Amino acid sequence: MAALKPEVKAFIVQALACYDTPSQVVESVQEAFGLTISRQQVESHDPTKVSGKTLAQKWVDMFNAARERFQNEVGDIPIASKAYRLRVLNRMAASAEKMKNFGMTSQLIEQAAKEMGDAYTNKHKLEHSGPNGGAIQTITMSKEEYKSARQEMMEDDDC
Repeated sequence: MAALKPEVKAFIVQALACYDTPSQVVESVQEAFGLTISRQQVESHDPTKVSGKTLAQKWVDMFNAARERFQNEVGDIPIASKAYRLRVLNRMAASAEKMKNFGMTSQLIEQAAKEMGDAYTNKHKLEHSGPNGGAIQTITMSKEEYKSARQEMMEDDDC
């Protein structure tokens, strides 16, 4: 393994902190610096891996800071925004319709509808209703009425 310059190490550490795979980092280093390195060499710069346990504290601190920044700044990534995704879907649907690709247009409209209905989130909408979709019937009773009703139910179970 050839010794890497600090700027290359910083590049590797930050890419790994942003959850890039070692293979992706190898390609990025090749493109950015013209260096050929191995996946194992890249992995040795990840403090969350066994091979990265001996990484200098300076690089561990950089990794942790970059990871925290990456996790907290999701809003800076356009595709993380529902409005952005809907605008892209709208452009794609208009283009597909222009090309008379109605199957694709239909799929894009369905995807947009799912996006609006939060189909791609962990949110769950629970709707409760009574018989035939009406309101749920609520009953208010005193403690004595409750005891009496409970006693009746217990007696009916004995049959």
